[in-house]
This record gives sequence, C-alpha cells and structure tokens, in this order.
Amino acid sequence: MPDDHRPTPHEEEVHLFVERMAMAFADVGFPRMAGRVLFTVMSADAPLTAAEIGERLGVSAAAVSGAVRYLTQFAMLVREPVKGSRRDRYRMPANPWYEATITKTGLYKNFIDIAKGGVDALGGRDTPAGERVAEMRDFFLFVQEEIDALGERWRARRAATGHGDRADA
Repeated sequence: MPDDHRPTPHEEEVHLFVERMAMAFADVGFPRMAGRVLFTVMSADAPLTAAEIGERLGVSAAAVSGAVRYLTQFAMLVREPVKGSRRDRYRMPANPWYEATITKTGLYKNFIDIAKGGVDALGGRDTPAGERVAEMRDFFLFVQEEIDALGERWRARRAATGHGDRADA
C-alpha cells in the first residue's frame, strides 16, 4: 500500500532545517547521519525512539543505531528506556553544546600529556624538534584554558537569562 502522507509546509520546513544543518555539520567533519539524527531529535517536542527517528528521516531504525551511539558518547543525546518495552527514547540533554564541548575537550588534555612526553624525549626546548612539540603543547594548553573559561562564562550567561535550571524534555 503506498504511503499517502504528504508533508505539511511546516513539516517540509523542518525537514529542510534538519538536512541543511546536517550538511553544514558534515562539511566540518561531523558524521552526516549523526547530524540528521541530532537535528531530528532537536526539532521534536518530545523524546523519540529509533523507529520514530528513522520514520522522520525515511531510513530504517538500524540506520539510526550507529548515529545514536555516536551522539550519546559525546553527550549530545540522552538515552532513556521506554517503560514496559525493550525500546529506548532519545532526547536532547539540557545544555548539549556545552556538554559536548567539555566532553570533547578531554582530547586536548590527552594531546597536552602526550606532547609533554614528546618534549622530554626530544631533549626539551633546546632542540628544534623539541621546540616545535613544546609549541604544540603550549597551544593546546592555551585552548584548554580558554575553553574552560568560556564554559564558565556560558554557564553564567545561561543562569543570568533564566535558562540555567531548565530541564529539556
């Protein structure tokens, strides 16, 4: 039986938003399906199951599973069980951009630690190679400090605008 559902203008606008944002994120290295899933959940008023996400995107629930796994690892989605079912629902956490940024920046600490060992192995800053690695370490240390300070300013701004305590659904 053919699907006779025709999207309303609003549904079409939401679909275009989801696809455009997913493409924009993909352009900077974010997995495209993860972007599609993220912005589908973001545009929903309530949590969605993988099947519901897949239905909105026109893909199978199996195609959604890798994307939700990726997004939950970076705290961009929260997985919650559906009572009396083996299914899960996915929703945006409160303040996902901050959470994902802070989670992702553990990467910088790793770079800093490895570079420190590299500087030592290369004889310190007294060698050209040691200086290059030290410069990289110093840059990542600076970036980490700036991200930490930016996070503090973001939390203060959210609190000042009354959004700091909001729990997303």
